[in-house]
Amino acid sequence: MTIEQALTRINELSSPQGGRIHFKVSEKGALSVYGLQRMPVTLYVGQWERLLRHVDELTKFAQANADKLARKDGANAA
Repeated sequence: MTIEQALTRINELSSPQGGRIHFKVSEKGALSVYGLQRMPVTLYVGQWERLLRHVDELTKFAQANADKLARKDGANAA
């Protein structure tokens, strides 16, 4: 763990907002999303753009498979 990662983690743990989604540019120039899970979700900008072009398809897929998908919060997706 780098010093930057450690400081970020300390801030996450001490923040009353906890789980607040925020973004950073990684050391390698990728876009990292913090606050979704313990570790950031990191993709290069081209990967994010490609994924976001399919957001409608992803939403429909998740809705069609809601009965098979697990949720971290334990709630039913339906």
